[in-house]
Amino acid sequence: MATVNNNFAKAEMLIRKPVSEVFEAFINPEITSKFWFTKGSEKLEEGKPAEWTWEMYGFSLTVLTKLIELDKRIVIEWGNSGEETLVEWIFNPLDEKETFVSVTNSNFKGDADKILSEVRNSTEGFTLVLAGAKAFLEHQIQLNLVLDRFPKGLS
Repeated sequence: MATVNNNFAKAEMLIRKPVSEVFEAFINPEITSKFWFTKGSEKLEEGKPAEWTWEMYGFSLTVLTKLIELDKRIVIEWGNSGEETLVEWIFNPLDEKETFVSVTNSNFKGDADKILSEVRNSTEGFTLVLAGAKAFLEHQIQLNLVLDRFPKGLS
């Protein structure tokens, strides 16, 4: 996926686990639900939609898997109709026990303020997702970062 301008968000993190484990954590909702959304309808599969749900926010979203390269790359499309963006994960094994994960969210639409806001929110969100994935995969700790990002009682 080529990004041709600054209209993209990016987050990256070293996860001290083999690439196959880290990759599986992002395509298998049984694992992903431990650090990101609360429910996923099915494993990501190229060319097929899946539904992800964040029960704490009463929010669901359909994602379309555009590309899967086993243990290397995942590309999905998600978002409201007419405002879909692309999310690409790249999994770079540094050795047999370490994987560097890069997530890029691109194809934002709108005026400069809207794009800036979306890029900021996406960068923050994917940073929390990667930190949560790292804690869960390396230490089996659920940090509840996504849950606690928007606690009840705050306006």
